[in-house]
Amino acid sequence: MPLNTYLSFDGDCRQALESYAALLGGKAMAMMTFGEMPPSEECPEPPAAVKERIMHGCIDIGGHLLMGTDATPDHPYAGITGSYISFQTGDTAEAERVFAALADGAKRIEMPLQPTFWAKRYGSLVDRHGVPWMVNCSDPCPED
Repeated sequence: MPLNTYLSFDGDCRQALESYAALLGGKAMAMMTFGEMPPSEECPEPPAAVKERIMHGCIDIGGHLLMGTDATPDHPYAGITGSYISFQTGDTAEAERVFAALADGAKRIEMPLQPTFWAKRYGSLVDRHGVPWMVNCSDPCPED
């Protein structure tokens, strides 16, 4: 059963998902705004300030769906805590490329990309969009 990731953003969902798709070779599957949502009794027409925000965005990165939405006044942005997106590769150059791109404008670098006892390279950061990432470069886990 596949698991997918759904993120909340503070108004920059489109930019985040588009940059992740470009960085990781993904493909945009959906990018719907709140303004495109048909009004109903349960969901009245959104305020003008929210209409261009993303109601639902989705990119496919090698079969993994990375989805997101922008926060709204009735569901304010609370940040992303307690989880990370983990990028795994066995290629050191690829790990360095991805980490460098995510680190550009990052809110904080928690651990620079470096050799560790468990991996050829490992690093973690919170990118410019507030998303926590781990970049891990190691051989695949052995199968039982």
